[in-house]
Amino acid sequence: MGLSFQPLTALPVIEVNGARIPRIGLGTWRSTHEEGVLAVRAALEAGYRHIDTAARYENEQAVGQALAASGLPRDEVFVTTKVWHTELRAADFKRAAQASVARLGLDHVDLLLVHWPNPEVPLEETIGALCEAQRSGLTRHIGVSNFPAALLDRAVALASVPLVANQCEYHPYLDQSKVLDACRRHGMALIAHTPLGSGKLLADPVIAEIAREHERKPAQVILRWLMQQPGVAAIPKSSNPVRIGENLAVFDFELDARAMARIGTLARADGRVSKPAWHPEWDAPAHSLAAEKP
Repeated sequence: MGLSFQPLTALPVIEVNGARIPRIGLGTWRSTHEEGVLAVRAALEAGYRHIDTAARYENEQAVGQALAASGLPRDEVFVTTKVWHTELRAADFKRAAQASVARLGLDHVDLLLVHWPNPEVPLEETIGALCEAQRSGLTRHIGVSNFPAALLDRAVALASVPLVANQCEYHPYLDQSKVLDACRRHGMALIAHTPLGSGKLLADPVIAEIAREHERKPAQVILRWLMQQPGVAAIPKSSNPVRIGENLAVFDFELDARAMARIGTLARADGRVSKPAWHPEWDAPAHSLAAEKP
């Protein structure tokens, strides 16, 4: 039985610095081997046209197999991958980016990101290598991931070609006001990874109540909250075809101002999920700063 695909033009996109980024993409962290192939194929069949992977996920080959099997034209799918923080020296970066593109079975990706900053490598060298990857044709667009606001400002200042996105953890439990402001100041998208808080938000009573009011799933309400914010995209991860489809079905309803505000008050000090040992110094939450003012 053949697959039925929806056109790219059916999906809302963010237009930033020359890039058109579909607002919902499939996150593929921990989707490896055959599970990864099946998840990407299910997403493409459901209508996704934005697939996010990384060398660190060890699934670029699986993603590439699913893309090839889909038969979709290359320019129909927006593919993102990332260079790991131990590969940010110029020579290492180039080799890593070339290897990622090869594993995907492509001649270029649409967006190449620095996966995490590394204070042991001069940012000038890393951003220079990132820009060179774009100039050499390995990627159409470039950006960063997990960069706090001040570090993002530095990266933008060092870049000789525009950065189009900062992929960061973002969901109602995590205040990202500073990063959002920085992205908008630089004309960049914020791509929300871990947009459901690794599932922690799905049982939140406020989310549950709003979901009941709209006859939607809690995940759909959270993703809709993100979609209604200017310049924000999201890459929810799932390997379940039903949930993959549900996560895409967030463009046919709206949250009113009251619901948006209620969800926006859920941020809390312990809301961050991604806290690896190598993380940078995160921005202080805006509500914490406000509380400190006399």
